[in-house]
Amino acid sequence: MTSNSPACVVQVRITEADFDAGEELQSLYARAPGDLGAVATFVGLVRDLAGDEPVSTLHLEHYPGMTERSIEAIVERAGERWPLLDVLVVHRVGPLAPRAQIVYVQTASSHRDAAFAAAEFIMDYLKTDAVFWKRESGPSGERWVESTAADRQRRGAWDGSDGAV
Repeated sequence: MTSNSPACVVQVRITEADFDAGEELQSLYARAPGDLGAVATFVGLVRDLAGDEPVSTLHLEHYPGMTERSIEAIVERAGERWPLLDVLVVHRVGPLAPRAQIVYVQTASSHRDAAFAAAEFIMDYLKTDAVFWKRESGPSGERWVESTAADRQRRGAWDGSDGAV
């Protein structure tokens, strides 16, 4: 990974298993360099509503290898913008119930501004550029979920585009 910080550690994990945010943070502390000054974490949950419609299950599918590479490319772009020391992205796949943890993003830097901005950047790009297929199940049946216009606009704000795809 190209980064403003030559020793940036990057981990991307795609898993059906749940994760423990506390354990992930403790693992970072055990391996972190001495100039660690800030850690930003984000835990995303499966929503229990899609608009006004209850969601019973969110099914996430991925293409092994391709999905990881798409996320690594996002992390690499973040590392080109901010001096990061460590980045971890854990994304779950398979059937997930409402309020289940779906994604964990952890960014570490010497300073909080880089950690916060990189975590937000990574999440905005995950919503639009990561290779996943999402299908929601509810009382009315199943439907495929795509990035929203708001997702694309947030992503576009990082590179000065309108986010249109």
